[in-house]
Amino acid sequence: MTIKDLTSQQNFFLMAGPCVIEGEEMAMDIAEKLVEITGRLHIPYIFKGSYRKANRSRLDSFTGIGDEKALKILRKVHETFNIPVVTDIHESCEAAMAAEYVDVLQIPAFLCRQTDLLVAAAKTGKIVNIKKGQFLSPESMKFAADKVLEAGNPNVMLTERGTTFGYTDLIVDYRGIPEMRALGYPVIMDATHSLQQPNQASGVTGGMPQLIETIAKAAIVVGADGLFIETHQNPSVAKSDGANMLRLDLVEGLLKKLVRIREAIR
Repeated sequence: MTIKDLTSQQNFFLMAGPCVIEGEEMAMDIAEKLVEITGRLHIPYIFKGSYRKANRSRLDSFTGIGDEKALKILRKVHETFNIPVVTDIHESCEAAMAAEYVDVLQIPAFLCRQTDLLVAAAKTGKIVNIKKGQFLSPESMKFAADKVLEAGNPNVMLTERGTTFGYTDLIVDYRGIPEMRALGYPVIMDATHSLQQPNQASGVTGGMPQLIETIAKAAIVVGADGLFIETHQNPSVAKSDGANMLRLDLVEGLLKKLVRIREAIR
C-alpha cells in the first residue's frame, strides 16, 4: 500500500478501529464489520489498533495484552481481510519491531517532536502518520515531517487532533487542515481524540462523543484527505478512551452522510 493508493480515490480514506487491542475476537469483529461497510461505500480503509498504550493518566490504567500477542492480532487482521493496518509506536526501539507486523507507523501527538522516534520510524520505509501535538501550530508540523523526509522516507501523513484549550479541553481550528495540506502531505482528521477532555480530576480522560459527527462533517468540508475514528462494540466497557469513541453500530450511518458531503463538494 502507498499513500497514492489512499489519496487517488474520489473518496476520503478511513483509519478506524479500537483504541487498543483488547483481544483477538473483538479486533476481528470490528475489522470484519468495517471492511464490509467501507467496501460498499468505496472508502479506502486502514484498520487501527494500538498494540500497547504508553500514555495513560494513571499507573493502574490498562496498557495492553502483551506486545507480541497484540501485534500478531494486527497481522492476522491484515492477512484475513487483506487490508493495511496501523499502530502507534512510542520509542525508537519499537519502530523496527512494529514494522514487521503493520503497514503504517503512527507517532502519537505528545511525541511528534521526538527526533529519534521520527527517524527510526522513517528508516523502516513504512508510511509514517504523525499526529499534530496539542501544543503546536499547524505550520510547525513541517519540521516533524522534514525529519522523516530527511531520513530518506517521503511517505508522510499528518493528523489533526485538536489543540489544548485550557487545562481540561481541546478545540479544533479547521484552518489547520488546509494549512498542513499546503505542506504537501495528506491530512487526516482525528474525529474522536479531538473530543477528549483530558486531565480530569478522576484521572480518567473524558470526552464528547455526541460531537463526532460534527467534527467529521466539518473536516470533510474543509478538505481533509482522511478520517481517523476510534470505535468499539460497547465504548462504556472499552479498556481505553471509551469516553470519546464512536459506537460500532453508528459508524455506517455516519460514513454514509460523509460520503454524500464529499460528493457534494467535489
